[in-house]
This record gives sequence, C-alpha cells and structure tokens, in this order.
Amino acid sequence: MDRKGFTLIELLIVVVIIGILAAIAIPKFSNTKEKAVLASMKSDLRNLASAQESYYSDYTQYMSAASSGSYYKGSAGNIVLFTGSTSWTAAVTNPGSSKTCTMSGNSGATDEGTPLCP
Repeated sequence: MDRKGFTLIELLIVVVIIGILAAIAIPKFSNTKEKAVLASMKSDLRNLASAQESYYSDYTQYMSAASSGSYYKGSAGNIVLFTGSTSWTAAVTNPGSSKTCTMSGNSGATDEGTPLCP
C-alpha cells in the first residue's frame, strides 16, 4: 500500500517551528509599533513649534489652544495640549503609548525646542 501525505510527527514539528518563529516576531513588532507612535508624537511637537513661531511672527505672542485655528492641527490619534502667551509649553499623549512627550519654547529651559519622552 503506497500512501502519500504527512505523518502526525511531521505536522507537529512544523507547528512547533511556526510557534517558535511567532514567539520571536510578535515582541519585535510590538516594539516597532511603540517606536512609530513616539515618532508621531515627536513630529507633532516639532510641527507645533513651527506653528508657534509662525503665529508669533504675526501676533507677537504665542498661541494658546483656543487660538490655534488654522495654524496647527495634530496627527490623528495624538492628543496635543498646549498653552501660550509670552512662552509656550506642550504635551502630547496617544492611546497607543504609555508615554507623554513634552516640549517648551521661549522659556529659557535647557531642553527648549527638544521633544522629551521620558
């Protein structure tokens, strides 16, 4: 009798190998997603800094969230909170990350103009 096909042992070995590969790949994918969310948050802060300087050149004061209007809109998924007047501060959060990124401008701080995501 000549049967063609795979034995149960061969199929079991293939399933184990696929499981091992998945166990290695899934944490790496999760880490990559977190990095992408952080990059998006930092990008929003840099864009906000450009919008603040543009607003300042028009009105000689920094914009607050209430006066942002057409000067600034954050990326989808990011929640941007900022205040302004003679200086400005901003914070960005995202439901996909446990971190909060912050940035300030014209405050005299040593980290001025650099997004920080501790």
